[in-house]
Amino acid sequence: MPPQRGDMPRLRKAWEEADELGADRIYTFDHFFTLVMNNPNPTFEETHGKSFEATSIQAAMAVTTKRAEISCLVHCTGYRNPNLLADISRTIDHLSGGRFVLGIGSGWFKLDYDEYGYEFGTVGSRLKKLEQDIETIKDRWTKLNPRPLRRIPILIGGGGEKVTLRITAKHADAWHSFGDVETMTRKSQILDEWCAKIGRDPKEIVRSTSVGPLIGGIKADPEPYVKAGFTDFVVHARGPDWDLGALREILAWRKARG
Repeated sequence: MPPQRGDMPRLRKAWEEADELGADRIYTFDHFFTLVMNNPNPTFEETHGKSFEATSIQAAMAVTTKRAEISCLVHCTGYRNPNLLADISRTIDHLSGGRFVLGIGSGWFKLDYDEYGYEFGTVGSRLKKLEQDIETIKDRWTKLNPRPLRRIPILIGGGGEKVTLRITAKHADAWHSFGDVETMTRKSQILDEWCAKIGRDPKEIVRSTSVGPLIGGIKADPEPYVKAGFTDFVVHARGPDWDLGALREILAWRKARG
């Protein structure tokens, strides 16, 4: 549920309803400016519509929901000091009763960096910072008092085959990206190869992708992704209404599968 293009009462009602319907996890996202996907060739556009901040949204979700995990798809590591993000994560974990999942990635939206005074750098420098920051966050979790209520799972978002998937193999409990089933199957296999190189069981990493009506109206059937080893599926609800029709559809699909 991108916290954009709408007002807080409706957004809050939507995430509370998603929790009641049976969503396993509710995501926000981490941008300071609104994004628009154009068709037929989707590209992000910079706009300045209504928008709310991601960590505050998750704290609110934590105390107004009962069962769903709370996360972000995904936090940009460059927007917050990693020790602070570790502390924020621990606090949301306590607010939620141990339901927080840290979604994190290297960032890409230049307007966010420029307007808020962060150094944009290069793809390489942002990925280097991602890995360093994950290590810092994990270390800080062991030093906080009180500590998180559980070992907070880490979800890494991104599809870069040479670096992002290597970092994912080393640090992630879950991986999220999106594309057609052929692309996602190939990337999942590359993630398996990185796991083999570092000596990790690839089955330890949950595979997640986006399906249903996406930003821009793209649709994807989850069944081919299930055959490719994906078990977690994200559907998108956009402001100003945050319609949950896609959520209802995929919950009905899950029920029908048994």
